[in-house]
Amino acid sequence: MGDPLGAGGTVTPLLVACALGIEQVALRSGRGAPGPVRVVRTGMGPRAAEAAVARALGPAGMPDAAVIASGFCAGLAPGMHPGDLVVAGETRDADGTTPCTGTGVLVAALSRAFPGRRVHTGPLTGSDHVVRGPERAALRASGAIAVDMESAATLRTALCHGPRPVAAVRVVVDAPEHELVRIGTVRGGISAFIVLRAVLPAFYEWHRSLLLPRR
Repeated sequence: MGDPLGAGGTVTPLLVACALGIEQVALRSGRGAPGPVRVVRTGMGPRAAEAAVARALGPAGMPDAAVIASGFCAGLAPGMHPGDLVVAGETRDADGTTPCTGTGVLVAALSRAFPGRRVHTGPLTGSDHVVRGPERAALRASGAIAVDMESAATLRTALCHGPRPVAAVRVVVDAPEHELVRIGTVRGGISAFIVLRAVLPAFYEWHRSLLLPRR
């Protein structure tokens, strides 16, 4: 992982990347960061995520930032519900696999913050389109537990701009028994939005863990 202290002992900033305006609104509601934090809206899709993250990590932005990809996702495992949390052990897409940093810290922090919510851990796969029906089952058969359009591209692009801690945390808004096209979508969306509004303290805990002295 990259050194959590930058040149001159400055604290590594935290960049949280999401695709949608509603996700950005939810994520910006958190407070109490241990260092500089920026929530960036990338736009939808992997190419948009790549471009936005590259700009955010450029020389005029936050080149040394730790990066978390966040927002909503589609759950792939039976029994998932809107509002469940997904912490990626790795992200995957056609361009490869990216291991995540500090997964255990995030799982523990989110479990404490949401004692009534399930926190799922496993591979988070990427897609360039909304996944439904048989395609969802095929992705599940590959071992993935959830799918979204930006996380894999976000983390891969972040590491292309230098070694750094990276993670992906998503809130399920759509699941096998609760697809977006069905009645109940609005209720599921509200549930996921409420959870997303409250995840930032867990991100700060993950960020603080990067600042602890190594033994």
